[in-house]
Amino acid sequence: MDLSERQQRMLQFIRQFMRENRYPPTIREIGQAVGISSTSVVNYNLNILEQKGLIDRDRAISRGIKLAESLVEQVVSIPLLGRIAAGSPLPIPDSSSDFGIFGDETIELTRGIIKDTDGIYALQVKGNSMIDALIHDGDIVVMKHQQHAENGDLVAVWLRDEKETTLKRFYLEGDRVRLQPANPTMEPLYFPANNVEIQGKVVCVIRQLN
Repeated sequence: MDLSERQQRMLQFIRQFMRENRYPPTIREIGQAVGISSTSVVNYNLNILEQKGLIDRDRAISRGIKLAESLVEQVVSIPLLGRIAAGSPLPIPDSSSDFGIFGDETIELTRGIIKDTDGIYALQVKGNSMIDALIHDGDIVVMKHQQHAENGDLVAVWLRDEKETTLKRFYLEGDRVRLQPANPTMEPLYFPANNVEIQGKVVCVIRQLN
């Protein structure tokens, strides 16, 4: 794409702004974002983006910029099913509660993050046993539903006898499973293999910033 650095920054800002706000920025907002004080200079560069087929413009309105269809990031909704322990395993209650199902809540991600949504769901993390895996209390983990795992996979597991759920690294060691935290202050958990049911594998983490 034959664009100047300034034009690339403008296009990147427009895409980010529209992704976050669901409407386009004004010329002044674009100028402020890329360090251009002159609206005529912004307008000149927007005309170039339009000529190259990257945006469409309606000059009759202040927010009249529209990204070309090929640049629009498709947003998908992922169900947020509940909370999962990254610490001591959490019991799953029979009815909805603070650590139960969130109802109709969803999170939105772009196709650039999640290309295949089949079997994809999200959980909110409770606890800090996975901090060395860059997963902290309050973060969202996006899961791929599956019932098998390789050693070292970061998975959500259901402990059948304990009726508890937890998020740990999975290791099958003979007839037992080691659930390994990623926190040097915490010891691994050991369970009979037939007591551990894998519910999904972590595919990405969404950091909750304070």
